[in-house]
Amino acid sequence: MQIQLRKYTLPLKHTFSISRESHDFQDSLVVTLSLNGVSGYGEATSNPYYKITVESMMQEINNISASIASFNFTTPEVFHQFLVDKNLSNFAICALDLAAHDLYGKRNKKPLYSIWNTNTDTYPITNYTIGIASIDAMVAKMKEMPWPIYKIKLGTDNDVAIVKELRRHTDAIFRIDANCAWTAEETILNAPLLKELGVEFLEQPLKADNWEGMEKVMHHSVLPVIADESCIVESDVEKCALHFSGINIKLTKCGGLTPALRMIKKGKELGLKVMVGCMTESTVGISAIAQLLPQLDYVDMDGALLLKKDIAKGVEIQSNGSVLFPELYGSGITLL
Repeated sequence: MQIQLRKYTLPLKHTFSISRESHDFQDSLVVTLSLNGVSGYGEATSNPYYKITVESMMQEINNISASIASFNFTTPEVFHQFLVDKNLSNFAICALDLAAHDLYGKRNKKPLYSIWNTNTDTYPITNYTIGIASIDAMVAKMKEMPWPIYKIKLGTDNDVAIVKELRRHTDAIFRIDANCAWTAEETILNAPLLKELGVEFLEQPLKADNWEGMEKVMHHSVLPVIADESCIVESDVEKCALHFSGINIKLTKCGGLTPALRMIKKGKELGLKVMVGCMTESTVGISAIAQLLPQLDYVDMDGALLLKKDIAKGVEIQSNGSVLFPELYGSGITLL
């Protein structure tokens, strides 16, 4: 296989703020894997919370580029195990695994959802994320992008007041993501107030390792709670089943589509709601997530919608949240 690595700095439409950070650009790595004239594309973004940069991922991959070039590619699953054995970070593995899946689907002339024996007759609609900002700015973002479901980033001193004000401007479903900023007591207190305001669920209100606090929340919260930072890799799913109503799987964190498929299966076996989320990827990463849609209860795949300028074509998200799947096979990606 031939391998190519490209760094992109993706400009955002607006400053994007969560409880622990803000940014106007998103650095992203796009990997191209080519074999016999067919190319597959994968993506992973930098992330300060997990101490991952594009440069660190590129260094990891360059260190094993000769092994990748000589690898006898058969299936993405075999390739993924090869990468795990090389001790790469999950972020670097994700970019390579997504490219391998796209390549595999294109070589077999099938979209991935078809290879996985699912169809796109029914699927969840993505939310659109409203980052932390002044209330006027948050309202303006909603008016700029009328949407059936909003994920509201919180973690301020007046979170319930923010949701009350936003509710005055839309009838959309709300999902709340505090990104680890609340305590168990805050969560339990806020939940009934937020439920009255049309909130569907809470995402990761407590710090990732606060399992004792989450046990209290599970016993007393009137809203379902979805794990994000507490659910990184496959081994986290079973533990989350005792402390959360559902899990949010991030391809970059778990290492790509290969482990995500296993996490979805395990989550369903344990009775969890299953969501897949994004990390402000371009259409490269979003198109990979979209292949999983028929298997999901919820999805957060609005990353490309938050960009001022995209770098690829693939899955297109329509103004009502519905998805237009590309005619191209695999994840359906072409770089612009």
